[in-house]
Amino acid sequence: MAGPDSMFCEPLDWGALARDAAPAVTDPTAGSTSSQALLRLFGRPEDEVRVTLYRDHHAWCPYCQKVWLWLEERRVPYRIRKVTMFCYGQKEPWYTDLVRGGMLPALELDGRLITESDHILEALERAFGPLGLGMHAPQALPLRQLERQLFRAWCQWLCVPSHGAGDEARGQEGFERFAERFARALSAAPGPFLLGELGTVDLIFVPYVERMNASLAYYKGYLLRDRHPAIDRWFRALEERSTYLGTQSDFHTHAHDLPPQMGGCHASGTREQRELAERIDIGPWPVVTPPGLDPETSQSEPADAAAVALARVLRHRGPLLARNPLGPAGLDRPLRCALTHLITGRDCPPPAGSARGLRYLRDRISVPRDMPLHAARLLRRSLEATACLDPSDPSAPGEPIPVRHRRDQDPAPFLAAANPSLRVSP
Repeated sequence: MAGPDSMFCEPLDWGALARDAAPAVTDPTAGSTSSQALLRLFGRPEDEVRVTLYRDHHAWCPYCQKVWLWLEERRVPYRIRKVTMFCYGQKEPWYTDLVRGGMLPALELDGRLITESDHILEALERAFGPLGLGMHAPQALPLRQLERQLFRAWCQWLCVPSHGAGDEARGQEGFERFAERFARALSAAPGPFLLGELGTVDLIFVPYVERMNASLAYYKGYLLRDRHPAIDRWFRALEERSTYLGTQSDFHTHAHDLPPQMGGCHASGTREQRELAERIDIGPWPVVTPPGLDPETSQSEPADAAAVALARVLRHRGPLLARNPLGPAGLDRPLRCALTHLITGRDCPPPAGSARGLRYLRDRISVPRDMPLHAARLLRRSLEATACLDPSDPSAPGEPIPVRHRRDQDPAPFLAAANPSLRVSP
């Protein structure tokens, strides 16, 4: 709990909060990779754009991330059109008319529509040249097979219910066998990347290894980067690149976006697993101490992380208030209390009954859709700290995160607020 009343403060009003927010990015077509961008030019004129990438609104789709990263690393100008994934809302009719079944990602190249991420990468290599060694280079083919083997071993451990410690041990052993093969492949060439330099084959591994790192920590208490130093070096090298940082998610986002996509994720139930899952959900962050062992990122907290978090909340303030269980009037002051804590570091007690609404929002911050990893940590910390000051029920939980779907994350109300002319499905 907080200190004496003299340490408390009154919440800032919305105008004062806006003055503390980070300035908006004026030109998302240039600069660092951003989940907010709808057009990327890399210094080229817009009339030279030959590519349109169709990817999901939330940046949850691993196959979309693979193609997105390739375009960013290869610096191919492209447009982005965002589509709703089935697990969190109604897929747009214009997209299902374009792509049978609504499969993601899809890509238009010179007017030709291509689906399935590997086919997309093959077409991009033919049109723009490979990134490092091509997908069909003799050295790349066994590594691509290894990625599928690692994926299947992960699914077997994470998504198949176990019936006791023996099943858990066999699942872990099966996964570690292929994780070690990946680690050996990383160590076989000079430098941290496969085949000596960052290439397409690395990007093929990135999306699911990122999700393995998050989900195994949350559901199994297993820290992939700690167990396999070569994989940690690989992640650290990726985290030096603005391209990867712009697409990178965090443990909390993946732990809760994966169950409906994977058909369920099964926790081991060990003490270590429960403790780590609690840290991932409610903090404090980093989830492992000391901070030098942070299993989520090797990057230190940017100086503007709090201001970036504040700016992103202000951008979507209307729908955030409207969709919260407390409603716009009920959440207005509690949210200002939390944002005041975010910016000033001072405790700002919310009205009685606020904790459940603050924790509802805390649990639905999505990285990188909403903000970068460190900004999300700071916002979650302030929402939790403010919820703990609720004078009537400081331990009140938010509504549980669904596991069969994520329609609590439907983007339609946010799109409608940004563009009132859009029609929103009920």
